[in-house]
Amino acid sequence: FGRQVDSFETDLHIDGLAGEPLRAVFIRAPLISRVGEGVQVLARLDADRGERIVAVRQGNVLATSFHPELTPDLRLHQYFLDMLA
Repeated sequence: FGRQVDSFETDLHIDGLAGEPLRAVFIRAPLISRVGEGVQVLARLDADRGERIVAVRQGNVLATSFHPELTPDLRLHQYFLDMLA
């Protein structure tokens, strides 16, 4: 998503997470440009950013373009642990 000065925060709706949107912190985040067969798209940025894919899952692999560890919301961490259980 660009340079350090292009960092931003936004609220995301993530498939599989109940409740309010998750606050997502994007810091020089990698862009997920395409997904292959068997990859589930969990979250996209809103239309004003071109519907970019920002969270995916394939089997027991989870990838995000944002830093879930930088907020106090632990729902995505719990989702990951539940994937592995």
